[in-house]
Amino acid sequence: MLLHLMTWPEVEEYLQTNTGIIIPIGSTEQHGPTGLIGTDAICAEAIAKGVGEATQTVVGPTINVGMALHHTAFPGSMSLRPSTLIQVILDYLTSLTAAGFTRYFFINGHGGNIATLKAAFSESYYHLSHLNIPQATQVRAKVGNWFMCRAVYQKAKELYGDQEGSHATPSEVAVTQFVYPESIKNASLSPDVNSGYPIYGASDFRSHYPDGRMGSNPALATPEHGEQLYNLAVKELSESYLKFAQAD
Repeated sequence: MLLHLMTWPEVEEYLQTNTGIIIPIGSTEQHGPTGLIGTDAICAEAIAKGVGEATQTVVGPTINVGMALHHTAFPGSMSLRPSTLIQVILDYLTSLTAAGFTRYFFINGHGGNIATLKAAFSESYYHLSHLNIPQATQVRAKVGNWFMCRAVYQKAKELYGDQEGSHATPSEVAVTQFVYPESIKNASLSPDVNSGYPIYGASDFRSHYPDGRMGSNPALATPEHGEQLYNLAVKELSESYLKFAQAD
């Protein structure tokens, strides 16, 4: 069930028995010479839809632009400031809580969002507690990072070993190839790829990671790998969501 394809009476009926909603969040940023700029949002959205179908839960609109300031030296990358993203999450949760939702499960595709999301949850709890919304004290929010699922991590290590890296990884590229096989990209990749440098600003990032990759070899990705990783993520996150939704 996709929120944007429902009517308000359908949402009202849904809320009679279920107050949970899944919200995909990703990023619009470079993913090396062969990775789609929308990789993080594409993966989060596809997996969120799968989890929504498996758990019969409403899936909200994807937050496509996240906190990716360190990628903005590469053309096409976009970013929200952490303070802006916090306000976006706060406004989402305020609107949805007023309607009757209380359980928010964010399926995240971008590591750079994690710290800001957790800060946004704390900000939202504080803000909602000062509003005259009866169900505000029942609000709970959780982030599920698909790429950190145990089964996904193990499969990626099995498929790619040390060439998985930490950005523009073959695992995330494989999922996009599964979702959009018509958009598979090819390019010559140098066997020498940097890793291990800390992340600071955009110019520093590009100087240390000139083609955008961080220790990864996305040439190893295949749509078949992507399907396996997608299925593992959907299964594990569905279990995580149901446990979260049913907890006090």
